[in-house]
Amino acid sequence: MNVRRSAAVLAATAVIGAATPAVAASPSPTPSVAVPSGLYGTTDPTYDGVWRQSLALLAQDTVGVKPAEKAVAWLTGQQCANGSFAAFRAAPATACDAKLMVDTNSTAAAVQALAALGGHKAAADKAVGWLKSVQNADGGWGYAPGGASDTNSTAVVVGALAAAGEKPAEVVKGGKSPYDALVRLALPCADGGAFAYQPDKQGKLAANADATAAGVLGALGEGLAVGAGKKADETACAAPGTPRQAAANGAAYLAKAVAKDGYLTSVLPGAENQPDYGNTADAVVALAAQGGAGQAAKPLAWLQRNAAAWAKQSGPAAWAQLVLAAHAAGADPRAFGGTDLVAALNATGPAPQAAGSAQKGDADDADEADEAGQDPEDGFGVWWTVGVFLVAGIGIGFLISGRRKQQQ
Repeated sequence: MNVRRSAAVLAATAVIGAATPAVAASPSPTPSVAVPSGLYGTTDPTYDGVWRQSLALLAQDTVGVKPAEKAVAWLTGQQCANGSFAAFRAAPATACDAKLMVDTNSTAAAVQALAALGGHKAAADKAVGWLKSVQNADGGWGYAPGGASDTNSTAVVVGALAAAGEKPAEVVKGGKSPYDALVRLALPCADGGAFAYQPDKQGKLAANADATAAGVLGALGEGLAVGAGKKADETACAAPGTPRQAAANGAAYLAKAVAKDGYLTSVLPGAENQPDYGNTADAVVALAAQGGAGQAAKPLAWLQRNAAAWAKQSGPAAWAQLVLAAHAAGADPRAFGGTDLVAALNATGPAPQAAGSAQKGDADDADEADEAGQDPEDGFGVWWTVGVFLVAGIGIGFLISGRRKQQQ
């Protein structure tokens, strides 16, 4: 999901001093930090390390590949003692403090990956506990703790809750669940039935395709890795009074958006509309989850014809998105338009384990979860304050899709 964009957008916004729509930067040719050997990709992990690692591990697990132990250990080693994750910690042996900007998106993605892999219940449960502790009174989550709830962040947290065995409808704050937050962010049929990222300063909602792909999955209680659902009962747009109907409306919006060309578009300032490969992959997952593989057939076919070059340039998160899209829509990720997506993903990081080898077990979890040191001070140091206001001003879509356009 484009959730990964938020960190990159936040950094870019801090530099240019303006809250503009999300446009992810191209992969940096010269990382500002050393890239750890256990991490997938070769570009600077500062803003997407945990996100891209989580997607890579999740995609591998989805197709039956056992990730390298050091790849999993790198991810668990990024966790703070209070359960949260930042986008990247260059010195994981140093305790997290209030200057470290942990976030809900990295944390939720890590939970989904660790829950899928198994053997990391203690780490996943601690992360879920932290996510619950920063839930907003409207039932949702923002990218940074204390930030206004947005569709993308709320959806990826719903996926984490479900992956960890929680019932999202029962995770409430102020009497509101995450489903309440998502329904509140769904537009009426007169405005297309899409999801908004979050309300603008006047409280108005604007359709956002990136947020809609995320919102459909969140409203269905699904995570980033899903199989094709049954053909939906809801075929016509109706008032989004329930999560299921909001998901149906959002899927109808996406289906209409890809009906002509097979892809979603991304608009860059001063440039013509361009295909958005990452958001299109997310749309495939959402459409398949809500209405079955047939509903995702056209954008899937477009990705099969066109997406390999994008993924090769963009890196592991892009390869992972395509694997997850293929899986959701019933396509073979090892023969995806002539490309073996699984082999391409595996080649961006440490070699996976041989078939039949064991993963690390629960006995290792406590050490992995505790090695990072002490909890941040309530999460509201000076960097938190800056981050919250920056994120609140950004009208973005599913975090760095590029979906943002990912770091390698």
